[in-house]
Amino acid sequence: MADHLDTVFAALADPTRRAILSMLLEDDMAVTDVAEPFEMSLAAISKHLTILSRAGLISQEKRGRVKWCKLEPDALRQASVWMQGFGQFEPVNLDAFERFLEVELRDQEG
Repeated sequence: MADHLDTVFAALADPTRRAILSMLLEDDMAVTDVAEPFEMSLAAISKHLTILSRAGLISQEKRGRVKWCKLEPDALRQASVWMQGFGQFEPVNLDAFERFLEVELRDQEG
């Protein structure tokens, strides 16, 4: 489990990946739609998506000729359970986490 948590926390450490997770809170998105708000290449976005997929934070599925991304919140729940073991952290409230990610995204854009 420690290796998995390392992967999750490493994926969450990057602001671009947190912004992507925030976008996916709304709905599944095509990779090209995920890439649109970022000023980076599609290849760079694909690398971020691969890291998020390996962490279990998103899944990717090909539908026809389009690759879609979907948020997978169970990885966040596992991290929350781990943090609760220290007794100083409250369970992760996914609604609050969504609000946090929205603020982070707005701060990056502003």
